[in-house]
Amino acid sequence: MTRMKGWSVTSLGEPEQVLELRDLVVPEPGPRQVLVRVRASAANFPDVLMCRGLYQIKPELPFTPGAELCGDVEAVGSEVTRHTVGDRVLGLCSLPHGGFAEFALMDEHTTYAAPASLDDAQSAALFIGYQTGWFGLHRRARIQPGETLLVHAAAGGVGSAAVQLGKAAGARVIGVVGGEAKARYARELGADVVVDRHTEDFVDVVKRETGGRGADVVYDPVGGEVYDRSTKCIAFEGRIVVVGFAGGTMQQAALNHALVKNYSILGLHWGLYNVKDLPAAAACQAELTRLADSGLIAPFVSERFPLDDTASALQRLADGRTVGRVVLDVRS
Repeated sequence: MTRMKGWSVTSLGEPEQVLELRDLVVPEPGPRQVLVRVRASAANFPDVLMCRGLYQIKPELPFTPGAELCGDVEAVGSEVTRHTVGDRVLGLCSLPHGGFAEFALMDEHTTYAAPASLDDAQSAALFIGYQTGWFGLHRRARIQPGETLLVHAAAGGVGSAAVQLGKAAGARVIGVVGGEAKARYARELGADVVVDRHTEDFVDVVKRETGGRGADVVYDPVGGEVYDRSTKCIAFEGRIVVVGFAGGTMQQAALNHALVKNYSILGLHWGLYNVKDLPAAAACQAELTRLADSGLIAPFVSERFPLDDTASALQRLADGRTVGRVVLDVRS
């Protein structure tokens, strides 16, 4: 049996406490799977939640986390037709054999060619956050050129993708962040207006910047009070896209308020598109590749860690001490 280095979650808790670097067996691909030699693996907040046992997907212990990656196809299953050995690919890992290891498994239908215009770390981060943003803004909110887009957590992995995708769609983007370092980053991403929630009220800023009309689209991965406050600055016939609850509180929507102000509340479960509408997911990834090759989007990788530092890197993400994307350079 071929061996590899990889991280295992052996019990549930904080990443630094429960991740162990082990000598593991390289997994065998199933009929519709590919085995990938990992080049780079992007860290996502769901990886943190899985370590804590708080995510909707709860792999049996022990498991190797790491939801998305860029790598080279090493072997293919007997029924795989879209990929061949040697292809440089990106996409979603198949747990329990995730991307925080030297080799990982991927299902054929969530594996795509990596853009030549992006390096390995950027390619590793071009799937979850950007597909989420594309489906949220285009499929759910039907964003239009010239509209105002309000993005919460604009310096995070999901929010930063929405900022770039909003600009690529021709929207005027207002980004909300926490702290000056994150504000600088949001400006670098292209946000037209940046609100530091520690020093300003985003409701007041949105109303001021839109002449009192409000934001046409609100992209909210935070939830809780952030969602409640967003309803105070949503435009007539505006759309609030509920992406997640990173703030820790799952709000209750006041439907009478939505009725009175004529706005829509749109749920976004990105993962379902890769189950219920595979052609749409493939078209989305093709569009993301086109936008990347055109220079309109590119994941901003702020921190790169070697594989041996995975636990500390993921803990930084868990503690909210990161800006942009954190990526593991597995081959470094």
